[in-house]
Amino acid sequence: MIPYGRQDICQADIDAVVTVLKSDFLTQGPVLAQFEQAIAKYCNVDYAVATSNATASLHLACLALEVSKGDIVWTSPISFVASSNCALYCDASIDFVDVEFDTGLMCVNALKKKLIEAKLQNKLPKVIIPVHLAGQSCDMATIADLAKEFDFKIIEDASHAIGAKYQESAIGNCQYSDICVFSFHPVKIITTAEGGIATTNQPSLAKKIKLLSSHGITRSPEDMTEESHGSWYYQQIALGFNYRMSELHAALGLSQLNRLDEFVNQRNVVAKRYTEKLAKQPLTHLKQYDDRYSSYHLFIIQLDNSKQHAKVFEQLKQAGIGVNIHYIPIHLQPYYKNLGFEAGDFPNAEKYYQQSITLPLHPNLTIKEQDFIVSCLKNII
Repeated sequence: MIPYGRQDICQADIDAVVTVLKSDFLTQGPVLAQFEQAIAKYCNVDYAVATSNATASLHLACLALEVSKGDIVWTSPISFVASSNCALYCDASIDFVDVEFDTGLMCVNALKKKLIEAKLQNKLPKVIIPVHLAGQSCDMATIADLAKEFDFKIIEDASHAIGAKYQESAIGNCQYSDICVFSFHPVKIITTAEGGIATTNQPSLAKKIKLLSSHGITRSPEDMTEESHGSWYYQQIALGFNYRMSELHAALGLSQLNRLDEFVNQRNVVAKRYTEKLAKQPLTHLKQYDDRYSSYHLFIIQLDNSKQHAKVFEQLKQAGIGVNIHYIPIHLQPYYKNLGFEAGDFPNAEKYYQQSITLPLHPNLTIKEQDFIVSCLKNII
């Protein structure tokens, strides 16, 4: 089976992990800080806080922005459920903004219309979470302008998009957001096996995310409620979680970061070749904007005929091609239907789902494998 995504682990990655295994620290050591600093430098952002996974980062980002009961958070229905679950973890209400059919990205026109209606109803969101689907950034400048007008905070769910650019600047620099979150799951651009990170330019947010990622415990005397009892002393000053990233995971990520640009470049090469090979077929691929450079975490096609969707998917699977769907609209999941959402709420997202298939794309996908995928797809269609 040709997988839709796969990690690329080299000897340098293995050596980096083995070095940590032989060191004094397997967790809470110096390598984690090095990894955080390296990500911050790459993204040209002031702070980066690594976590056990991107879901944890999204949860902590909501908590850092004080999302709580009575608040409303909006995100995209075309995403993994973590993009919306993070708000529910904070006892907030969740809602969605429909997407552009041809990109799967949050539609800024739909967002503005929904904000105007919400203001009239006194139901404006506290936080909006745009999702950079497949590695392409949302229109962050427009969303940031709307944030100023309607007074909401922004968390970028850039789980797919490390190494991508928006208006020639690195995703993760938080020029247009309060916090940005990346994922390092094995199928993502670079991996820490499991892991995530939150970037921000606001020291108070970075400090709070760091605190809450480790049980809400501090060893800094300046943050304590009384004078320290000694060098052993710590205080729990908030209700936090064990969302820390280990030294092993950080070592792998630090090593992988050395090849990030190489990975993204190769993903773009594969995507360009797909685009050329499939140009005359009854399908399209996700539209790419000129002011954005995608990291191409995914290569998603949209069939012209939605009635072929299931047949094409299943026959590609039978041919040994690990296609996937990104994503089933979140609002159609049973849990979310129980919250009151129903089919028809976000028509572009539902149409997108009915026509989209993710083809295999990763740096080690060979030309032979790609030609086989293209040939099978053409024959099936």
